[in-house]
Amino acid sequence: MLNINKTSEEKTVVLALEGRLDTTTAPELEAAIQEVLPGLTELILDFEALEYISSAGLRVLLSTEKALNGKGTMKICKANETILEIFEVTGFSEILTIE
Repeated sequence: MLNINKTSEEKTVVLALEGRLDTTTAPELEAAIQEVLPGLTELILDFEALEYISSAGLRVLLSTEKALNGKGTMKICKANETILEIFEVTGFSEILTIE
């Protein structure tokens, strides 16, 4: 299960994720991102309450990063040790902005 809480201020959107980002829930995040992409200059993904991310979730992050290339920025904040380790092992820590 994945809960997505959206807050926005001008051209910045924060999506706070809670639960698991996997094959079942990745389409929910993808839909939420597609909804806010037009006119967006900054996307912040708050992973404080995210417990797990699968390859399907990583694919959504990568496609979002590519979609924003030159149009805006995406950053991930408050990821726990487990999520950070997945980013390190997969090389995503080199591709994504993680704070």
